Amino acid sequence: MLLTNYKKEIFRAECNPEFQSVHLKAYLSDNIEKVLPYLNTALGGFAYYRDPQAVTFKNNGRLITVQGNEIAINALKDIDEANKVIRWLVDEINNTWENKDSIEPSYTGSPKPNIIDILKYLPKTNCKKCKTPTCMVFATRVAEGAFSGDNCPELEPEIKTQLNEYLSHFSFEE
Repeated sequence: MLLTNYKKEIFRAECNPEFQSVHLKAYLSDNIEKVLPYLNTALGGFAYYRDPQAVTFKNNGRLITVQGNEIAINALKDIDEANKVIRWLVDEINNTWENKDSIEPSYTGSPKPNIIDILKYLPKTNCKKCKTPTCMVFATRVAEGAFSGDNCPELEPEIKTQLNEYLSHFSFEE
């Protein structure tokens, strides 16, 4: 067992206290840096960082970042969900470590769509019908996996199909 104990802190965002979601920060008793490349492979890391070493996952609309001595999870519904997700993640960390001999470590994140490439498909009218202020912001949300071509009411069906085909080459959720 690699990770034996942690101390958690559950809180609401100070910058926007009316948000209903909670965040969790777990301070780990053991440094788990050596499992991160294996965890990146096992859970399909969205982003992998070398200095300081960390891996970020996208999971059901939330971001989970795991570092050597700390875990941060955002966009949790409530304390019960926070507790459930951290228990799941601790199990994943320990299972991954126990099975590391059969896992090829990965030191890179998954490929991401290019914002400018996405923008090339958009009408560039900044119409705001998609509820974003500009097509550039819309393209950024698409690159993050929050939107797809279906969220742009101004896209012609053929262009929407082309954009969604381009996006199909990327993984946005685990």
